Amino acid sequence: MTYPMEGLVVLDLTQIYNGPYATYLMALAGATVIKIEPPGGEPLRRRGAVGGAGLPFAMLNGCKQSIMLDLKSEEGKAALRALVAGADVLVENFAPGAMERLGLGDTVLQGLNPRLIYASSSGYGRSGPYANYPAMDLTIQAMSGAITVTGYPDRPPVKAGPAIADFFAGIHLYGAIATALYDRERTGVARRLEVSMQDAIYASLSSNLGMHWFTEGKAELTRTGNRHGGLAECPYNVYPTSDGYIALICVGDIHWKALTDVMGRPDLAADPRFASLKLRVASMDEIDGAVAEWTATLTSAAAFERLMAAHVPCAPVRGLDEVMEDPNMHARGALEWIDHPDYGRIVVQQSPLRYDGVPLRPLEPSRSLGADTRSVLDARTSLPESVKDVIEARGKS
Repeated sequence: MTYPMEGLVVLDLTQIYNGPYATYLMALAGATVIKIEPPGGEPLRRRGAVGGAGLPFAMLNGCKQSIMLDLKSEEGKAALRALVAGADVLVENFAPGAMERLGLGDTVLQGLNPRLIYASSSGYGRSGPYANYPAMDLTIQAMSGAITVTGYPDRPPVKAGPAIADFFAGIHLYGAIATALYDRERTGVARRLEVSMQDAIYASLSSNLGMHWFTEGKAELTRTGNRHGGLAECPYNVYPTSDGYIALICVGDIHWKALTDVMGRPDLAADPRFASLKLRVASMDEIDGAVAEWTATLTSAAAFERLMAAHVPCAPVRGLDEVMEDPNMHARGALEWIDHPDYGRIVVQQSPLRYDGVPLRPLEPSRSLGADTRSVLDARTSLPESVKDVIEARGKS
């Protein structure tokens, strides 16, 4: 059996997190991904000069070929047009209109290759009053409401730690490309598609929006700390232990009964004030206090062991060192140690998408800028040698 995207050729003009994650998933699904960067490299590669900021580039750009093209030059434009002729997908996440200003928009490129799927992602999409707003993960978190609902009600709002807007958009971009490829096989039509970061994040606010709707927008209920975003579950919180913290949730009566058994508190289970989820939510402070009093007497490991034995959903709050060494992810191949020529021995994530019948694609380190320029142009274009010489020389200068 082959990988599901084996044989597909993807031209990857993307940068930072959003687009590169989508094309990384395609590479691990078997596609040939040709990463096209400007002179000096894309912004995420250039960040590599600052401490450990190069690790994200290595995490998102393995298993891709690397070429350098100056798309502001006639030679670079000619090379891209030549590559488009044999490509299945082109992906970019520039500001709307950037490719058109270069004379390389979807109309031009799909005119050269009617089977080309042209995929783009931007902060706010190509249409609407925000189309020309510059956008990054932080600004989309702010505009989308994600920052408003993160933190505690008596403190200023904070952004989510992970780059949720970038990666939510990247996942949706991958899904849109896969959908468009299916549609092309079914109808023969190659579509232009787009994913807006703002659009991609909205559905994740569902719990918060539900409470906002129900309480008619009471501002003091916007931020719920570590409690459920809709204040619809209890207990649902992060509780202190003797050496850290543990996250715990009881979805229904079965979990609540199991928790009180583990805690040795049959009085809580029998208390009519806590007899239903609705009543427990109404007594959230009291229940959180009782649970925290119990967890504080145990280490995180001991609390986790006891709760797992009773099938109560919980997890210790772990540091990044522990996460990078996670035995479950390493056993499944979801994390792998690789030797990178620039960064040494590093941990890199595999694709979360698994395909029956084929092993996980072996990881390859991200390539140095332009490492494959000449070989890709030789193999995939009929450009004159003089043009290829100019492009290669620019890459070395």
